[in-house]
Amino acid sequence: MLVVAASVVVAVGTVTGMIKALDDERGANTARPDATGATLLVPLPDVPSTTASAKASSSASASAKPRKSAVPSPAKTAKKRSATVSPSLYRHPESQVLDWVRDHPDDPRTEVIESRIADQPAAVWFADFTPSTITSRVRAVTSGAAAQGRVPVVVPYAIPDRDCGGASEGGASDFDAYDGWIDDFAAGLGSREVVVILEPDSIAQADCLSEAQRADRFEALARAGRVLKAADPKARVYYDAGHSDWNPAAQQAALLKQAGAASAASSDGVFSNVSNFHATSAEIAYDRQVLDALGGPADLGAVIDTSRNGNGAPADGQWCDPAGRKIGRAPTLNTGEARIDGYLWVKLPGESDGCKGAAGTFTASYAYDLAR
Repeated sequence: MLVVAASVVVAVGTVTGMIKALDDERGANTARPDATGATLLVPLPDVPSTTASAKASSSASASAKPRKSAVPSPAKTAKKRSATVSPSLYRHPESQVLDWVRDHPDDPRTEVIESRIADQPAAVWFADFTPSTITSRVRAVTSGAAAQGRVPVVVPYAIPDRDCGGASEGGASDFDAYDGWIDDFAAGLGSREVVVILEPDSIAQADCLSEAQRADRFEALARAGRVLKAADPKARVYYDAGHSDWNPAAQQAALLKQAGAASAASSDGVFSNVSNFHATSAEIAYDRQVLDALGGPADLGAVIDTSRNGNGAPADGQWCDPAGRKIGRAPTLNTGEARIDGYLWVKLPGESDGCKGAAGTFTASYAYDLAR
């Protein structure tokens, strides 16, 4: 489940936090390949940090209180700390982590956070239901990406009964309103390639709905995929597969099929592990099982959120900013794995689940722990 603003997740779900597309339309280590050719980020040694002067960003950053220690200036090792960045994926110039980096140039953690998190391309979330501005805000992202010849990742998140009335409740008031919002969202896509992560948790978490409510939701999702792909034939639309420790693959595939994920007219495949911690290897195996059970065109694929799965999921099932987690594989659309179309950072590392900082806000101490 997804946390919006400062609310807190209350069940085992997938998503917390987001990179916000703002209403005002504002606009070291080396990396090494693994056996598949995917980029892995090499952990940094522990570096104690001084107390940061926490300045709230436009998206309500939380203040960090790291322990005090004298450390050498990270500027001297900036080049060594930089990580490989995808040549094809787009990094939107407005996010909470970028706000923090700009506001804290002298913080000893800044170089690590900047080079290993802020410099990486990540998804842009559209979680507020604002029909009057959604087209222009989506267009600001896609046109920015087009100007750089890169591929943006966008996340529409406004399905009615979102989060089943839980911590992230919200979205459109009804499906007529949602259909109109999706039409307006699609109008901002442009004509170039874009990856759409369609409504996280909307399928895996649908068990709280009645049979009639599920049918309405799945009909709306199938329509959304068709509208998005009709508006931009180069758009790649992926549907919610939850993650490898949620629903069994066959069960999830049956739900996905009802939502249009097996149709080439509406879908390019599935996404998994959004804002969760499960190992990439587990997600690859699971996604292939889902795709096999789903059927549909042979070229349907999967994308995996690798933003915080570098150490896999905690054994105790902890979901709220669990200790010992690390950033995972760098975002890329070239995984070297059959049927796996990309490793993406859908949730930006450092945006808290609600334990190390206010839910959905950037927490520097958390980001530093994930990145070092």
